[in-house]
Amino acid sequence: MNPHLSALHPYPFEQLRALMAQAGSPPTGLAPINMSIGEPKHPTPEFIAQALRDATGGLSAYPPTKGAPALRAAIADWIAARHDIARPDPETQILPVQGSREALFSFAQAVIDPSAGAFVVCPNPFYQIYEGAALLAGAQPYYINSDPKLGFGYDWDAVPADVWRDTQLLYMCSPGNPAGNVLTLDDWRTLFALSDEHGFAIAADECYSEIYFHEDSKPLGAMQAAVRLGRPDFRNLICFSSLSKRSNVPGMRSGFVAGDAALIGQFLLYRTYHGNAMSNVMTQASIAAWRDEAHVVENRRMYLEKFEAVVPILGPLMDTGWPEASFYLWARTPGSDTDFVRDLYGATGITTLPGSFLAREAHGINPGAGRVRLALVASKNHCIEAAERIAEFLRKGG
Repeated sequence: MNPHLSALHPYPFEQLRALMAQAGSPPTGLAPINMSIGEPKHPTPEFIAQALRDATGGLSAYPPTKGAPALRAAIADWIAARHDIARPDPETQILPVQGSREALFSFAQAVIDPSAGAFVVCPNPFYQIYEGAALLAGAQPYYINSDPKLGFGYDWDAVPADVWRDTQLLYMCSPGNPAGNVLTLDDWRTLFALSDEHGFAIAADECYSEIYFHEDSKPLGAMQAAVRLGRPDFRNLICFSSLSKRSNVPGMRSGFVAGDAALIGQFLLYRTYHGNAMSNVMTQASIAAWRDEAHVVENRRMYLEKFEAVVPILGPLMDTGWPEASFYLWARTPGSDTDFVRDLYGATGITTLPGSFLAREAHGINPGAGRVRLALVASKNHCIEAAERIAEFLRKGG
């Protein structure tokens, strides 16, 4: 067996199941509401479902590892329009993938040299795939803590010089999970300079980039930042995006990687052996999704309505604020986050996720402790009902 398997940590939802086993049964008559998992619940647009049905004839052929030219063209057009930049080259700078999760994992396996004592720098809290990918590639994760004083951003100067020297890969999620923070142009300027100095690749996870609250304030993307900073070749940068949140199709497992042509070429070589290629059926549905923005605008409208309803209820009690983007509230608990989650479920039937399960103890603290992640993915009415139950629980001293 791969000895690195023993270094893997339990997944947050495995930890959550063990915690919830300690909770009592909620009062009868209260329907459970799950706010713990970031799984979109808005209906899949009918035109995407119809595109899937219309494409079933494509099951009779093997899909190309590089992805269909028409899909790469649709993604290139979308990137150019979304970020107001020149169209990336569909031949060399774009690669369709089966969702950003598998690509975020496999990218580390392709770029890490395990013999070199490599570090992989990860935000903390973080999406656990980053850590697992680093460990299984034979690298050591280095956690950079999210700082509430910096709007849940990061102090890049706090990373020791010898860590940067041995870093081969940096994972960064913007908009962030769980706090919804967005990296600034200055953040990207710093990261690009560090990457140039030390030669590490940057994996920019942008799966929440299309969940924002005002049509005139789109989150800054990494490719957009690169162009603004005079890096139109996207050197050392690979961006990861997905249709799951944008188009409410998590079951399609459809996304893309885009950026540095040299890195894309090496990743394509890896994937030729890895064997992950998007089926022709999913390809046609993906083309339809990337070429339509009306459903994405409607998706954002529904999330905005939920935040406008829930934040006034929970904001004063849990210091939620508003995220810059994404569909999470990163809410403060009155004491232990794990005790809060356990007791909240027993009293109200509401499931949330302890912030400490999303982070690691690093530099003397667990930056997720004392907070919970609330995913506003259920219907507006269910989100409001959940918020009211949580508020009542808190007012009773929960």
